[in-house]
Amino acid sequence: MTVRKQLAIACVVLAIVAAIAYGATRYLRKELFPVELGTKAPDFTAFTLDSVPREKHLSDYRGRVLMINVWATWCLPCRVEMPSIEALNKSYAQKGLKIVAVSIDDPGTDAGIRAFIKQYGLSFEVLHDPKGAISDLYDITGYPETFIVGKDGLIRKKLMSATDWNSPDARALMDRLLSEQSESPSRGTLPGRN
Repeated sequence: MTVRKQLAIACVVLAIVAAIAYGATRYLRKELFPVELGTKAPDFTAFTLDSVPREKHLSDYRGRVLMINVWATWCLPCRVEMPSIEALNKSYAQKGLKIVAVSIDDPGTDAGIRAFIKQYGLSFEVLHDPKGAISDLYDITGYPETFIVGKDGLIRKKLMSATDWNSPDARALMDRLLSEQSESPSRGTLPGRN
């Protein structure tokens, strides 16, 4: 066998291995890299509800204790949960907690989301992910689903149902996370966007 044929066979084998690796990471991502406690929170893209929407990403909140609540206006448990999230925000925003509620409502529903915010008197940041990509990124199985991310960018709590965020347990969790020291840049901070 000539060197040229050996090189061609090696290239074909490498291409097959690369295709299998790509397929595995694309189609088996949830099995290979699940979003669970202790894992780095996946970066997401969502948009502000301003007249000219701005793109926001997880990395915009780097180094902060962050609550990410994934919800929709049509979700009844989400409606039940929102007042307690607002109460938590009023108590903890000044202490450093950042709350971001990401709506997965359909495209073109910004006015309905703004009406929801007004109806519930929400003062925390509400974003819109009209494609619902965050649901796949975070392995969402139902709504609402909430992730508490520590200053180190790791998921510290994951709740898959409506929760009373004004409870003593929720407040104790926030007090503990807010009192933790930030990690140094070389140890566990969220990477910036490229």
